This record gives sequence, structure tokens and C-alpha cells, in this order.
Amino acid sequence: MATEDPMVAALLREREGLMQRGLTARVAAVDEQLKLRGAEPPADGKTDKPASRSTPPKGRRARSTETT
Repeated sequence: MATEDPMVAALLREREGLMQRGLTARVAAVDEQLKLRGAEPPADGKTDKPASRSTPPKGRRARSTETT
């Protein structure tokens, strides 16, 4: 499930990790937050693939060399 909202994407990643660890009470809390943000949590508790970030991370900028 790809999403444009970074918070929903983060919640989906968190939910996946909680499911792997078997923390069902925390999964229910994350599902509630997903519903509040207008996203539907996966029905079966399993996702086809790991939830990905909506945008890739930006590369680091090299420091400029200062000459004085």
C-alpha cells in the first residue's frame, strides 16, 4: 500500500514490525491511528511486501572546504 502521507507510511511500517513481534495490543493502537488519518489498515494483518517510504531518503551533502 503506497501512500503520499509520510505519517501513514510510518504507521504502516510500525504496524508490520509489531505484527512480526506479536504485539497485538500495540497493533490495535496503530490501527486506530491509521483510521483517524483516513487510511484502512490491512484486513488480514499481513502485507504483500514491506511498507516502503513514500519518498526515498535524500543523499547527504558533502561539506564545503573552507580556505581562509
